[in-house]
Amino acid sequence: MADKAANKIKILIIDKHSFFRIGMQHTLSSESDLEIIEHEPEGDLTGLIEIEYPDVILLGIDSMVMAGLELGKNIIRRYPNIRLIILSSNPDDNELFDVVKIGAVAYINKDCKPEDLIATIRDTYTGKYPINDSIFTRPKVAEQVLQQFQKMNSQKIEESVAAPITQRETQILTHICNGNSNKQIADTLNISEQTIKNHVSSILRKLNANDRAHAVVLAARRGLISIEEPQ
Repeated sequence: MADKAANKIKILIIDKHSFFRIGMQHTLSSESDLEIIEHEPEGDLTGLIEIEYPDVILLGIDSMVMAGLELGKNIIRRYPNIRLIILSSNPDDNELFDVVKIGAVAYINKDCKPEDLIATIRDTYTGKYPINDSIFTRPKVAEQVLQQFQKMNSQKIEESVAAPITQRETQILTHICNGNSNKQIADTLNISEQTIKNHVSSILRKLNANDRAHAVVLAARRGLISIEEPQ
């Protein structure tokens, strides 16, 4: 297993056009703190994400706007700790509003300067939401967002934001239950220790757990893992 440095930002580029993916990979790979993977929108994306568990996903939605937004929504719901950046060749207010609704952290024109994209990636990795600046500089979108929240409040809509525990996360929970450290789990599953840390953070958030032990207890109570039957 080739363990990556803890300070590397792992990025997954998803776009229908291989030429764009490869070009983007070449550009971003010149930065020492970025680790790049690329994949088309089709295929086993879930399997790839669970194995690699990127910190940031760059999702191009050209030629597949609605399908791309649905894919983005599913990624965020399933992997809430991953930062999703939407890339578009023709950004506009209507599309921005749709991007805001799925929970992306940034919305960028594909024609942006490489240094601007790299800065955005680093900002989102540290917990910032560049998409907020996009909203507030577009009054029409800001009004739409406000109306949307007012509508939700007036109708008292309660939507569960709890994402399902993935198969990989269940596997990691079971190893935690058996007393294994992150390093031991990483060695057993042949993936990096940082990837395990990312999974654990996602597990804690999904289960609303305070720590690893609390997560195991909550998972066992919900029947997500079996303490009596180690995996």
